[in-house]
Amino acid sequence: MAKYLIKANYAGDGITGLMNEGGTKRKAAAEAAIQSVGGTLESMYYAFGDTDVYAIGDFPDAATAAAASLLVNSTGAVSLSLTPLLTVEDMDAAAAKGGSYTPPGG
Repeated sequence: MAKYLIKANYAGDGITGLMNEGGTKRKAAAEAAIQSVGGTLESMYYAFGDTDVYAIGDFPDAATAAAASLLVNSTGAVSLSLTPLLTVEDMDAAAAKGGSYTPPGG
């Protein structure tokens, strides 16, 4: 399974729901949503500032991660973004592929 960084921000009714239900219930709802498409929630943290929630999710493939994003974003109560996370071994494999590139003006 591939790991994804999940960043979420509550909006409108989502904020009201969080205030009424508390963080524990919202974590359970996030976990259930991710499991419903075939992923798992590894960890979840609340924050304040630019982002309300940071989480790590495991998904079998990009389509499953996208399904979770669509599922949550379609409600309009939460704005969710996912960023694929690479292991150090993934980065080693990427670096080993080489390739060529000419930068602008090069």
